[in-house]
Amino acid sequence: MLMIKLLLCMELCPSPLGLEKEYATLFTTDSLHFLHELISTFDEEVDEILQLRVSKKAQLDLTGDLPSFLESTTHIRRDPDWKVLPVPSRLQKRHVDIGDLAPCDTERFIKALLSPAQGIQVDFDDGNCPTYYNQIKGIYNVFKAVHNLFPNVPHISQAPVLMLRPRAWNMVEHNMMVEGKEAPGPLFDFGLLMFHCGKALFEQKSGPFFYLSKVEGYMEARLWNKIFVWTQQKLGLPLGSIKATVLIENVLAAFEMEEILYELQEHSAGLNCGIWDYSASFVNKFGHRPAFLLPDRHKYVNMEKHFLRSYMDLLVKTCHRRGALATGGMAALLLPEDPLSDAYRRVLASVTRLKLLEITAGVDGFMVYDLNLVEPMQKLFKGHSEGDNQLDQLRNDVTVFPEDLLSMPSGGVMLNGLKYNIAVGVLFINAWLSGKGHFFYKGQVEDSATAEISRSQVWQWVRHQTRLEDDGRVVSRQLVTDLIKELIMDLRAQRTRQRLHTAAKMFQEVIAKRHFPDFITTYLNQDHTFLSSQNTEPLQALDKDLRRSKL
Repeated sequence: MLMIKLLLCMELCPSPLGLEKEYATLFTTDSLHFLHELISTFDEEVDEILQLRVSKKAQLDLTGDLPSFLESTTHIRRDPDWKVLPVPSRLQKRHVDIGDLAPCDTERFIKALLSPAQGIQVDFDDGNCPTYYNQIKGIYNVFKAVHNLFPNVPHISQAPVLMLRPRAWNMVEHNMMVEGKEAPGPLFDFGLLMFHCGKALFEQKSGPFFYLSKVEGYMEARLWNKIFVWTQQKLGLPLGSIKATVLIENVLAAFEMEEILYELQEHSAGLNCGIWDYSASFVNKFGHRPAFLLPDRHKYVNMEKHFLRSYMDLLVKTCHRRGALATGGMAALLLPEDPLSDAYRRVLASVTRLKLLEITAGVDGFMVYDLNLVEPMQKLFKGHSEGDNQLDQLRNDVTVFPEDLLSMPSGGVMLNGLKYNIAVGVLFINAWLSGKGHFFYKGQVEDSATAEISRSQVWQWVRHQTRLEDDGRVVSRQLVTDLIKELIMDLRAQRTRQRLHTAAKMFQEVIAKRHFPDFITTYLNQDHTFLSSQNTEPLQALDKDLRRSKL
């Protein structure tokens, strides 16, 4: 591919078709100098933390050990005096944020900016497909929002606060080379967002605020803190201007929550807990061990189960002890259009029950995908809590031991659960091949988090030759293949047939791998089929296409 903008050992692909203006705005001489310096400064440390992940996993596999709270950092956990710096006023009340919002979807982004939500998770990770087009369009849309360039949208100081979520460490940006290496995806996203928006957000007392995805331990938090300090110095911002919420999406990180807050003391906006990426991490780290067989998630896995409830309670207690905010996961259910229908009441009741569980546990806020859920959930929060947050809920009643975090729920596998996981996995790959990071299926939004748990469970059930509770059949590659054929027959009227067949073949490859691929997004982002499927044509009517695909 033709590369342009050769600058200080940096190569950048030309603009996607239709984004010439956006490209020219983002990739100036000054911004490229900044990106080069940022990436070259921290590139080796990014590789080191990725290698540390591999080393930790290998050590656990070789020894058969299980994670525990670290002896080397006992002094941090036992010291009662340290706290994170108080968050700015705009983060004190975050009852309901809109989650999974891919900012390349301009129409939905504008609707979110006009909504009564406290915040927006501007998502370049789970809910976004990182094509070159989507990254440039999404970052440019953030630029427009921050600099008040969208007509008839509230000023950035009055709009819902932007919680910017760059890609996680496992992702690379194929379209930029820095000193002969592809750029780390999160540094590409973070660097452009900070260079073009950081100072304006700070001056409007509206940021810069970030979500940090898939952090696996305190050493990764330490690296992010170094990046924040360096960036603030380069851009002339005071220390502590950047605030970040770390998503505890990995079982290893659950044992290092206090240490993660400690490393980010000046820059912490708290921690976040969610169900599916976290559950999938058990398969990632221990899925080959029979003792960690994760049963059918639709029947046996929810936040009321002991291992997940312990994780949420520990997160709330840890955060509030240190003066940090604790936020819950995202409600993925979609409200039916008719507010008078029984279906509408059932969905609202289901979301209410699950979110009330989080409020009762002491969370300071959570996310919803459906904009129509914002106001009902704000009323729920107001009716069952007092004040802007629940930092006074110290949860001294909670004591969590390692075995509490590692106790798998009992249960087996249902045929419908297997079919659903297959459908989500295949349709997620299908969405990626069409340049979309999420899709709608059976009344809820699905993204890389649900795709991650879905393909993880199918891989694990095949690996352990698990039997179905329904009829005793063994979950095998052949059974999965047969069920995929049924799925394609059911879906062929709603999807492009050739792309669906390609997605099915890729899913079959993933679940049959001898060694578990760490992340579905890493696997796809490095796959020739996905890379060759990217084109430079603008994605038209993204939200309309996604809505049409709802089954």
